[in-house]
Amino acid sequence: MAKNKTHHSHLHSNTQTPPISSYAENLFTQLGHTLTPEHLVEALTHRSFAHEHEGTVSYERLEFLGDAVLELVVTETLFTQHPDYSEGAMAKIRAKAVSEEILAPIARNFLHVGPMILLGNGEADDGGADKDSILCDIVESLIGAVFVEHGIDAARETVHRLIDESLEKVSHEGPSLDWKTSLAKIAHELKINELTYRMEVGGPDYAQVFTAYAQLEENDRSRELGIDASQPLGSGQASTKRKAQMIAAEHAWKALNSLQQNQAA
Repeated sequence: MAKNKTHHSHLHSNTQTPPISSYAENLFTQLGHTLTPEHLVEALTHRSFAHEHEGTVSYERLEFLGDAVLELVVTETLFTQHPDYSEGAMAKIRAKAVSEEILAPIARNFLHVGPMILLGNGEADDGGADKDSILCDIVESLIGAVFVEHGIDAARETVHRLIDESLEKVSHEGPSLDWKTSLAKIAHELKINELTYRMEVGGPDYAQVFTAYAQLEENDRSRELGIDASQPLGSGQASTKRKAQMIAAEHAWKALNSLQQNQAA
C-alpha cells in the first residue's frame, strides 16, 4: 500500500478544487451520475484523514444518509418484486444485501475506489484502502452524495446499478441470511445452549475497531461434540459491534455446519 501522501495526491492537487482523475471518471460511469469535486472528496474522506487535517469533513454524514437510501431502495425492490415474501424474509434478505460482505466487493471490484480513498497516515499504512469495513462505508457515502446532488430518483438509479445483481442472488439463498439467527438455530439443533459473543475494542477513539468472538462455554455437550471451548468458534472485526458480531457468527455457523454434516455422514 502506498504511503498516504502518494495515496491521495491525484485528488488533492489543491484543497479547493481537486482535479477529476481517470479514477473518478470510471467511478462516475459506474455510479451513472457525476459528482462535484467537493461532494466527491467528502464521500471519499475517512475520519482518520479528517482528524489529521483540521477543517476537513469526513464521509460519515454522507454514509449515514446513503445507508438510509440504500435500505429504502432495497426494501421497495423486495416489496415490489417478491409479493410472496414475508416481512421476516425480506428483513433477512435486506440485511444480507446491504452487508459488508456484499458492499465491499462492489467498492473494490466494480467502483475501484481504493486508490481514491483519503486516509490518515496510520490508516493508509495499515492498508485501510482495502479494508472491507471502509469500502462498505464508501459505497454508502457515494450513494448519499448522489442523493444530495441529484435527488432520490438519481440515487435510486445508482443503487440499482450497484446492488441489483447481488440482491437477486441473495433473494434466493434461503434461510442462512442473518448469520446470528442462523447460528442460534444450528446451535439449538446441536443442543448447544451456552453461546455468547465476547467483544474487544481497539484503536483510537476516532477510528475504533470492534472484534467479536463467538464463544462456547466448556461443558459436557461441547466436550461430547469434540469442540475446544477455549478457542472461539468464529471471530470478526469491523467498524461497528453489530458488523463484527455478524462476521463472527458467519464463521461460527460454518464451523458448526461442518460439524453437523460430519455427524450426519
